[in-house]
Amino acid sequence: MSVRTIVTTALLASAVTTAFASVSFAAPLTKAEVDAATAAHKEKCFGIALKGQNDCAAGPGTTCQGTSTTDYQGNAWKFVQHGTCTSIQVPGGKTGSPTAL
Repeated sequence: MSVRTIVTTALLASAVTTAFASVSFAAPLTKAEVDAATAAHKEKCFGIALKGQNDCAAGPGTTCQGTSTTDYQGNAWKFVQHGTCTSIQVPGGKTGSPTAL
């Protein structure tokens, strides 16, 4: 095997691994994950997630968790402790919202 073949194979394997990791991370939350969050007294809070760190719902053209395209995207949410959403302050003097912004 030549060095070129070894390097090409390694790069291809790395690309495939990255692609699989990205797909699995962007999958919707499972019912078990949602049930666990609800049991832990968590609630959805829109407009507080940083880019790519939302738990779900990130608008048209996105699949789900980890797919928000901007910081504090109004239609992307994260689970937070129940009753704390509207007290979470984000830049611009805004706060989190229990409904999509």
